Amino acid sequence: MNSIFRPRICLATVLVLSALTSAGAFADTVALKANLQPSSEVPPRVSKGHGVVEANFDTTSKTLTWTATYSELSGPVTMAHFHGPAPVGQNAKPQIPVDKGALASPMKGQATLTDQQITDLMAGQWYFNIHTAENPSGEIRGQVVPAN
Repeated sequence: MNSIFRPRICLATVLVLSALTSAGAFADTVALKANLQPSSEVPPRVSKGHGVVEANFDTTSKTLTWTATYSELSGPVTMAHFHGPAPVGQNAKPQIPVDKGALASPMKGQATLTDQQITDLMAGQWYFNIHTAENPSGEIRGQVVPAN
């Protein structure tokens, strides 16, 4: 009798363990990007500056991680933020500031988002903005969109 149930118990154990261990391995991650340019500022700026933000949003932990690279700005970066909610061509308040100690290119950071921030981000209503002393309201900007 033990020999009949042993394979079934082993199979059931394997299935349960697989389900438990694979749940974290298959967390949904959304790749995002923003092409940063002075013409995207509101109003547009005249600058040779340009850059890109590559980001990933983990839907399980609600964590946004990013790397922003830039070059040819008018001067040192004074601050940088994710702003929203706003469509292209409109301004909005900062949502996630970049730490002042992490403003050199490449900027790297992470933040846990609220449910409302997630809704706005996934709706394409966030942008990334890099500020300089010459352009205190922003020198380069780009809308955050899916990377695919």
